[in-house]
Amino acid sequence: MSRILPADGVEFEFTVPVVVIGGGAAGMVAALAAHEQGAGVLVLERDALPQGSTALSAGLVPAPGTRWQRDAGIEDSPERFAADIIAKAKGEPDPAAVARVAQAVGPALEWLADRYGLPFSVVDNFSYPGHSARRMHGLPSRSGAELIDRLRGAVETAGIDVLCEAHVTALYADGALVRGVEITRPDGSVERVGCGALILACNGYGGNRALVERHVPELADALYFGHPGNQGDALLWGEALGAATRHLSGHQGHGSVAHPAGILVTWATITEGGVQVNAQGQRFSNEAQGYSEQAAIVLRQPDGIAWTVFDERIAAIARQFEDFRQAEAMGAVLSADTPAELARLMRIDADALTATLADIDRLKATGGTDCFGRDFTGAAPLVPPYRAVRVTGALFHTQGGLVVDDEARVLDGNGARLPNLYAAGGAACGVSGSKASGYLSGNGLLTAVALGRIAGSAAASAAKEETNR
Repeated sequence: MSRILPADGVEFEFTVPVVVIGGGAAGMVAALAAHEQGAGVLVLERDALPQGSTALSAGLVPAPGTRWQRDAGIEDSPERFAADIIAKAKGEPDPAAVARVAQAVGPALEWLADRYGLPFSVVDNFSYPGHSARRMHGLPSRSGAELIDRLRGAVETAGIDVLCEAHVTALYADGALVRGVEITRPDGSVERVGCGALILACNGYGGNRALVERHVPELADALYFGHPGNQGDALLWGEALGAATRHLSGHQGHGSVAHPAGILVTWATITEGGVQVNAQGQRFSNEAQGYSEQAAIVLRQPDGIAWTVFDERIAAIARQFEDFRQAEAMGAVLSADTPAELARLMRIDADALTATLADIDRLKATGGTDCFGRDFTGAAPLVPPYRAVRVTGALFHTQGGLVVDDEARVLDGNGARLPNLYAAGGAACGVSGSKASGYLSGNGLLTAVALGRIAGSAAASAAKEETNR
């Protein structure tokens, strides 16, 4: 349904200076930014309630040099953050694109806090793989559901129009100039809305099995843990309008989704000293490299299943996340006083698990590195009571997309700007490169918030210029 139709002769029911497709974090931030510039804004959301992939995440946004970091005594800077992003992605991302979001995200979070009352704080009691400073920021529940709820509340308070159950099924364009959108309602009725500028904030293509098979074949059969509405509309519309794309195989996976509960289990269970074992009770990788690349590794285990094993100390850290508390409430987190008893609950070989955990204890005691390259120097030993969660690997969202410039305007294959098309969040090419291993924790919400604000401000300014001509 991602069609481009000729605008010639089309009559629009009404026209709005800035139309935003998608009511997730990127769309809501873009709408707030455009509204602040004085532009009329309409957010179009296909669901009955704006949520998007944001609601399925932990809601953590990485940002450097913020006041929350300073209050916690954490030294950081946009340059340091940018270096971490590029290092994780092995130099693949465009340095200018990385610098753009690394510099913009901190001020964006402080703007959301000061202007709209979002009570951010920094996660200061554990580190994520690849981050050289503790820079993850979240709301009190540490949940994406709270983040999108508060953003939606800010949009409503600002008086910005949000039209739900409004599925955009086509764009109307004169060449590459977008004139408006076609909205299809649940009852099949169609509306046509004109626009001065269009912001694509409808994420990537993770929910489109055909596109996943084409670009990320290793996860074609994986559990999809993103929003089902992520059908690649932005990508398909952009390509039809002549937009350049980049790193379409890039994606965020996750190697720790509780199965069959379907609840994200925070990676703090690993970074704080936990491990993963397979159905034979044996470790199979360096889990500490990152949760994104771990998805495909877990899926290569028997039945695509692994167990994340940790202890009560780590569980106490994990309980700051609402998802983990839900997993415990559902009985997905097993508990036992000995490795053998834990293995019995897991229904795996007790001798194998006992030997595996003993080996880990030895490595931690000696500061050793295992055969997979994981360095256990400084890691606390696992002590009773032990914990375990049955997990699988999943695809969360794609990271490749439309190439944008410093104003989040979509570029064509020659590097020229498309007239009035902008992209943010998963619709735009992210900063993770072409592989799952390039994903640095938080990269998804990084581009949602940073590019969302950039796109909203720029689209509003462009729409006003067009109106004044």
